[in-house]
Amino acid sequence: MVHALREAHRVLKPTGLLIDLRPRSAHRHVGIPCDGCFQPLGMVHRNIDDVRAANRAVAHVVRAGLFKIEGRVRFDCKRIMDTPGEFQIWWDEFAHIQLDDDMLRKIENVFKAKCEKRKIVVEIPLAMRKLRKVDNAVLSKMM
Repeated sequence: MVHALREAHRVLKPTGLLIDLRPRSAHRHVGIPCDGCFQPLGMVHRNIDDVRAANRAVAHVVRAGLFKIEGRVRFDCKRIMDTPGEFQIWWDEFAHIQLDDDMLRKIENVFKAKCEKRKIVVEIPLAMRKLRKVDNAVLSKMM
């Protein structure tokens, strides 16, 4: 990832902006809104080795003087799915670990109940950083 950040630095205009948006932790809250109520089902956890590697890469290019962090914001994103099958497909694509059978069972049980317009909602904590390219002219003066 350091290589990708160096390439981004290379192609950005002087003082260009890079937005770093990605998950901030391993947990995801899962629940189902049904008939005007929200039924929390629990949390699912994913492997966050990729998040840790990305954090190290950003810290490396900031320490190297390629970018400076101008701002950070944390927020939650809600992913909404229509069926347990769609939830399973989403999980398989992003989590890199086996889904807890208990969670899938909980989702399927709620879907068996009579409920209008039910959906599966996953709350995903995200972090966004605003990275400003340090101008090459400034870099050459630093060296």
